[in-house]
Amino acid sequence: MTLRKVNISILVAAVVIFLLVLHHNFLGLSDLLKRELTDSNPLGLQPIDFIPAAPQRLTDERNDREISVVIAASDERLGGAIAAMNSIYRNTRSNVVFYIVTLNDTVDHLRLWLRNTALKNLRYHILNFDPRVLEGKVQVDPQKADSIKPLTFARFYLPNLVPHAEKAIYVDDDIIVQDDILELYNTPLKPGHAAAFSDDCDSTTNKVAVRGAGNQYNYIGFLDYKKETIRKLAMKANTCSFNPGVFVANLTEWKLQNITKQLEKWMTLNVAEELYSRTLSGSITTPPLLIVFYKQHSSIDPLWNVRHLGSNAGKRYSPQFVKAAKLLHWNGHFKPWGRTASYAEVWEKWYVPDPTGINV
Repeated sequence: MTLRKVNISILVAAVVIFLLVLHHNFLGLSDLLKRELTDSNPLGLQPIDFIPAAPQRLTDERNDREISVVIAASDERLGGAIAAMNSIYRNTRSNVVFYIVTLNDTVDHLRLWLRNTALKNLRYHILNFDPRVLEGKVQVDPQKADSIKPLTFARFYLPNLVPHAEKAIYVDDDIIVQDDILELYNTPLKPGHAAAFSDDCDSTTNKVAVRGAGNQYNYIGFLDYKKETIRKLAMKANTCSFNPGVFVANLTEWKLQNITKQLEKWMTLNVAEELYSRTLSGSITTPPLLIVFYKQHSSIDPLWNVRHLGSNAGKRYSPQFVKAAKLLHWNGHFKPWGRTASYAEVWEKWYVPDPTGINV
């Protein structure tokens, strides 16, 4: 009888010790996760806000696999970013986490818009982009100081924005997604390729288009081939360009190849030598990407970047084609929030009104 009591006492003690060890390990794991979600990033990219968990109902319905989506949100185009994120979130059951890159003066407005609307269940980081990282890399015209939009360069710094992810999607703020973003995320990248873009010349967009944009579909539309530095690269001038407003990035490969440093190198050289074309594109973000990824990128399904909807106010595509598109892109001067672009009514379906009343 005494022996039985001893055995029972030993068993109870063993169970207590096991529970104490389990509790200790759980606390350690919890602390580790907290640190991972609040670590600061270099280059002035500081996490400001994060919603770590969706309600249990949504967690049960959605897949556990995390999909990192990076989007820039400037104050004057905040409604665009809101509509883009809403369309992505509503069309997927995947566990999407948004990395919203913005400037300090936009943070409070953005946070209110997310927390006080139907978007309150989004999982997101808000990251502050420090424009000082662009010093010496972008030529600023004193008479047109506002012409440089720092957030357009956020895509160059993806590993700093999403430090723990192996893969990420970048999207511009003038897009609407009409299918499951998981399909775009699963785009296969060839070995050694750090990104996948939609090529201009071979895209469904241009096959359906009524009017093209001339040499803006080729490298010569973005780079000055009169400059010796460009000629030495031996890149064919008629090579198809690609659109960097939507792409999938292999961040492991991006870091291995030091893509960010390569992009910064060409930005700095352009300041000194003016290597970008001034004739057609007027873009200062596309040229360095074209150089660094020359014949070294994979392709995404063209239906995941149906673009040029903002090129003019007329309807470039048929309603049937627009409905079949997986991602609509209003690149160009006519934006859907201005209600002058084609198919603005499609964009408006995903727009969430500003609860502050600042943006109507």
